[in-house]
Amino acid sequence: MLLSSSCLLCRHPGAVVCGACAAELSHAPSMPPPLWVDRCDAPFDYAQVGPAITALKNGDRRDLVPWLAAHLAACTTPPATAVVTWAPTTAARRRQRGFDQAELLARAVARRWGLPCRSCLVRAPGPAQAGRSGAQRRTNPRFRARGRVPSAVVVVDDVVTTGATAAAAARALRAAGTSRVLAVVAARARGPAAA
Repeated sequence: MLLSSSCLLCRHPGAVVCGACAAELSHAPSMPPPLWVDRCDAPFDYAQVGPAITALKNGDRRDLVPWLAAHLAACTTPPATAVVTWAPTTAARRRQRGFDQAELLARAVARRWGLPCRSCLVRAPGPAQAGRSGAQRRTNPRFRARGRVPSAVVVVDDVVTTGATAAAAARALRAAGTSRVLAVVAARARGPAAA
């Protein structure tokens, strides 16, 4: 992992995201929750933090996880009985990167909330969402629940664009018996250009 001594957004020396840049970040645009999701929260607009998300996913900038997790954890209050999980990336992306960014975020957010975190979803083979049209995103991805699922689940992911991933994750969890599904994502994108 490469560590940087400069802000990822403005390149000035300092923290991974400096205080000045962090102060200028606006809250994510609101959106109705995706199908089968009770509530979907995001602290950031992807247009502003896209470089940070891309650096985490494709630049091995795992040093961004604590900063993103702090904002994810602060943007919502989970049910006290919830279990935190993540929307797993494709097996090919995980092999390529050596990690699943959504899992890293979910585990860090769960620690901040003092809640258990476990793998509740298995992703079926298929293409990644990046670069796909809205219509293509809505037919992909597909998940199934892993084992017995809790009654309340918080699904963590990095970006929500159309809501297709969150909806697919929630549908799989509800089919297995979950009664309440919340989604918490680092950034809300306005179109299918998100990485």
